[in-house]
Amino acid sequence: MREFRAAVAQPEMALVVFFCSSQYDLDVLADEMGREFAGVRVVGCTTAGEIGPGGCNEHSISGASFPAGSFGAACGVIDHLQQFEDASGQSLVQGLLQELESSRPGSKPDNTFALLLIDGLSVREEPVTRVLQGALGSFPLVGGSAGDGLDFGRTLVYCDGCFHDDSAVLTLVTTEVPFRVFKTQHFVPTEQRVVVTAADAQHRRVMELDGYPAAEAYARLVGSQVQDLDPTSFAGSPVVVLIDGENYVRSIQKSDPDGSLTFFCAIEEGLVLRVARGLDLVKNLDHAFTEIRAAIGLPQLVIGCDCILRKLEIEQQGLGGDVAALFRDNNVTGFDTYGEQFGGVHVNQTFTGIAIGRPATEATHA
Repeated sequence: MREFRAAVAQPEMALVVFFCSSQYDLDVLADEMGREFAGVRVVGCTTAGEIGPGGCNEHSISGASFPAGSFGAACGVIDHLQQFEDASGQSLVQGLLQELESSRPGSKPDNTFALLLIDGLSVREEPVTRVLQGALGSFPLVGGSAGDGLDFGRTLVYCDGCFHDDSAVLTLVTTEVPFRVFKTQHFVPTEQRVVVTAADAQHRRVMELDGYPAAEAYARLVGSQVQDLDPTSFAGSPVVVLIDGENYVRSIQKSDPDGSLTFFCAIEEGLVLRVARGLDLVKNLDHAFTEIRAAIGLPQLVIGCDCILRKLEIEQQGLGGDVAALFRDNNVTGFDTYGEQFGGVHVNQTFTGIAIGRPATEATHA
């Protein structure tokens, strides 16, 4: 913890953001965060992997601090996501906007962004993201779903000095420094398609595709056997849906014993799913960073949310060195997620984030 503080601390901090392995003693870590950054707003979450100056890591902690001279921040928690109501999300946004306006007047969509960290096992990302973005209006929102490796057991977010489950943390940041929010994915749809004919939308489970047991139908589509389906095969052959003219990945989390498939994203009966084909992941990522640099120059910091299934694909294809180099060259700090948020949509198998340009005083990250 002292190493983390030494790496990110600066004289006047408006905000600290951190991403940590769920393998830590989180009660101890929460106490140390409160002690080491007393008086500073601190938000964070558990991860399925961390991204820092050394590239992609596991069982570590990464993060960044934002200098008060260039940044203002307001943050708040939504607890009890299973009972989430639109009014609670709208109230939180209005309160944070008012708080930000009182401390740094003049907040508007071109100088303020929202970062959402949310329990990745809550199965509530879709309504929460939709409501928060609706309340934010034109203020851009980006975020990630907390993870815990590949255990899928307990995922937590941090705010107000402690970790919370079944919760989300929303942080609004205003700055005169140029920034750019972004989303990139390297999958395109093929002509192979199926229709969801039976589903449990509440739990993101698909029982049937085209009238057949879902796992069996999916395995046949991708040329595999049901018993061979695992996170690596799901990472390499996701499905996509078309929403308002744009293709969104709907990633599969696991094959269930009863022959159903559990997804990371919203799923419902009647959806047409297309098997997706992956393009060059490294080239796609490099192109995304090229566009960012063209817009704001070399970023001093990128807060990145990268899907766990992208990480698995990167490992499977031996791309770790190339991806880590791109992350280092573009100053990425972030985490591997159980899903990403962009605008009002919860997405999968994307890399989303906020790239922050270079003022006189730079953010420090670790």
